[in-house]
Amino acid sequence: MPKPLDLETLRRYAIARSLFTPTTLQGAFKRLGFVQADPMRAPARAQDLILRHRVKDYCAGELEQRYPRLQVEEDCFVNYGFVPRDWLPLMHPRTARRAWDATTRAQAEALLAVVRERGPTHPKSLLEEFAHHGRMPGYWGGELNVSTQLLDGLHYRGHLRVKRRDAGTRVYEAVEHAPQDDSPAARRGRAEALLDRVVQLYAPLPAPSLGYLTTLLRGSAPQLQVEMRAAVKAAKQRYAHAVVDGVTWFWPTDENPSSARHRCDAQLRLLAPFDPVVWDRRRFELFWGWPYRFEAYTPAAKRTMGHYALPLLWGEDIRGWANLRVENGRLIHELGFVDGKTPRSAAFKAALAEELDAMRRFLGLG
Repeated sequence: MPKPLDLETLRRYAIARSLFTPTTLQGAFKRLGFVQADPMRAPARAQDLILRHRVKDYCAGELEQRYPRLQVEEDCFVNYGFVPRDWLPLMHPRTARRAWDATTRAQAEALLAVVRERGPTHPKSLLEEFAHHGRMPGYWGGELNVSTQLLDGLHYRGHLRVKRRDAGTRVYEAVEHAPQDDSPAARRGRAEALLDRVVQLYAPLPAPSLGYLTTLLRGSAPQLQVEMRAAVKAAKQRYAHAVVDGVTWFWPTDENPSSARHRCDAQLRLLAPFDPVVWDRRRFELFWGWPYRFEAYTPAAKRTMGHYALPLLWGEDIRGWANLRVENGRLIHELGFVDGKTPRSAAFKAALAEELDAMRRFLGLG
């Protein structure tokens, strides 16, 4: 009789399936699907910190450098990030939840016409040409150029794509997405396929987290909201599942969490705050028994872990975090632990030194 599932088994399964043997950059996207992006560098962008554990000999900035040659696109999934290009027909043509008024639509169409005429276009030239669009309040205070927001809106609606980035700035080109079959069966199929990709990336998922991710997934295809709600309600018919300690968990039907192939090594890894292993804060607390928080937007005086605390995964355990910064070409690290005690074993010191050396190579610090 098979042993009943427990949290320890699910935790091991979650780590092992996500932290696969490092492969090529395109291969990592094939395994992961979605890689969340974030512009902060602490000490590198989130997408680079995620990929460094899954791409052999990966260096910070490599995704941006190689992006034009990869079969991936910048787009919105459960958050903004990078998705395989063949996912786009599941999400586009995309209908935004909020329609533009006539004035905004006319401004956006004028911008789009210029990009169509010129080809790949740096926003700077557009901002100068369309300065008469004015400015608007920013999300985090201050003001933003209206044309910048219109370009974001055109990109989100699928009229523009990111051709490449120049020094981190998106260079746009016009694009058109083919019409999709709008029959009820086809719409339900696309919604189910998107939900499958969420489960594939973040499994095993507690039921409340699956529901929350479904809500976020509506950002990728607002036009499929009804179908997404129906798909998540049918999760027990679509995915493997079990109740562990009173919580229902879901994972792909072709995987077995109890399989002996799900083994964790003794490596120490500093994970990005948005890494699939730790992204789900609900699951994090169930697995490791303490609440991890992302405090970059928390006032400094109220932070308990630091500006950009990287969870410290050692084998199967996460009992602490690290804040990293580069000063005068040197990597500086500060550690924190839930119990306030830094492990003093030789094994921990060696594992930490190895990870910090790997981080220096990744950052190009020698």
